[in-house]
This record gives sequence, structure tokens and C-alpha cells, in this order.
Amino acid sequence: MKDIWPIANPHDYKVHFATNNGAEEPLDVWVREPAGWQSWQEFRPEKDDFNRDFIFSLMDFYPEQDIWLFGGVFRVLARHADRYEVEPTPHGQHFTGRLKLRSNYRGRQRRVKFEKHYESFEVAEVLPEPFSGRLFPGHHNIDLSFVELENLVNRDRQEWKAALSVNGVYLITDTDTGKRYVGSAYGDEGIWGRWTSYAHSGHGGNKQLRQIVGSDRAYPRSHFRFTLLEFFRFGTLDQEAAREREGHWKEVLLTRNEKFGLNSN
Repeated sequence: MKDIWPIANPHDYKVHFATNNGAEEPLDVWVREPAGWQSWQEFRPEKDDFNRDFIFSLMDFYPEQDIWLFGGVFRVLARHADRYEVEPTPHGQHFTGRLKLRSNYRGRQRRVKFEKHYESFEVAEVLPEPFSGRLFPGHHNIDLSFVELENLVNRDRQEWKAALSVNGVYLITDTDTGKRYVGSAYGDEGIWGRWTSYAHSGHGGNKQLRQIVGSDRAYPRSHFRFTLLEFFRFGTLDQEAAREREGHWKEVLLTRNEKFGLNSN
């Protein structure tokens, strides 16, 4: 890193290795609302960890091991008992959301001295544009968390929308209970249209999923994952064929069984 970004006074910085806080991934927060990422720098634990002028913020780039995405340099304006006041700075602004650094740091402390890591940071990649979600991996490799799906829909990611404008059979897994739901999309709606409904409501109107989700999306954001079981060229799967293929997967995956699944019929 020091070869492309010389920093004269590393002792002026603390580096923030931000990871899952038990509720959400910092990378997902960045994609959903980059401005919301600032609140992660404003959180103050019991100890005054951000006790230097600047915060060099990194977020766990969880799709890849030992990779951290640069989230900007923040200046600490004030230190209150329960929070920090910070502001983004122009330092390294052109790298924000683009610079991926390699580090095998696995210490328990998330806010540490920058100079202990600056020399060892290796540039893994500089993205052409700020990261806005994963690239489409191919129909056979889809494994999306609800939060990722929500971000793709909210950002109207065109490569995902085009790729998922297909008919098919899909699977939703509840990672808390291990139960599964099989559904299908046919005709003009397509997988993208069906999954957009889930992103907006959390349950897509399905009876058992609605009972689990309730009125907000906190539960699916923590526990739902989406994948594609089968796909067909857009508009080629009629209702009868869709029900046949959907029924096949319900039988194979036992999703009509109350013990294993979330399909009511």
C-alpha cells in the first residue's frame, strides 16, 4: 500500500478493522447507504479507542478471505462519553470503496494502531468504481443473503436484473431453523420480479413466511438466503410446467413437511 499511497505520519491514525457486529455486515451497510457507514466510526466502546486525530476505516470484504475494503479517512472532532463526533476527510478519497487491501489480521481488537499494519498492507485490487455489490456469479452459483438481494434491488443492478429475467424454481433457506421454502416464477414476472417482491416485503406474500417475518424485515435480513434451483429462458415456463417442477423440488427437499419446510401445499 505504501507504494501507491505514502502516508507521512502514520502515528496520527488508528485503523478500524470493522467486522460483523452481530446484526449486520459493514460491507452491506456500505452498499446500502455509504453515508450510514460513518455511524460505525461514531460508535464509542467503553475504552477510548479512537484516541488519535484520524481513523483509517476498513470493512471486512467477506466474499473474500483476508480482504478489507477501504471506507475512507475520518477526522475525530470530539470524544463524548457515549460516542465520537467524526467527519470524512479528502485523504485517499479517490480510493474510498475501491481500494481492497490484503491483511490476515485476526486480533480481537477492532481499533488498533495504524503504524503496526501500514507496512504490511498489500494492495489486492483497485476497483474501477466504488463497490456496489457482487457481480453476477452465474445462474448455478447464486447464494444471496436477504440483505444482498435487498441492496441489488434498491440499486436496480442491471446485470443482475437482466440475468434473473428468467423463469425458474428457487429456494429460500431460513438459516436460524434450517427450514426451506420452494417457489417458482413463470410467465412475465421472472425470478427478478418475484425476488423483488421479497426484497420489498420480506415474505413475498407467502403464508408461512409472512407469519415468520411479521411487519418488518429484521428477521429475513438476519436469516434468509436465496438460490436458484432451475432456470428457463424467459417466458418459456407456463403455469402448469412451473407447478410440476416446483412440486418436484418440494418432494425432494421435503419442504411440505412441517419439520423441514415452509411450504403449505
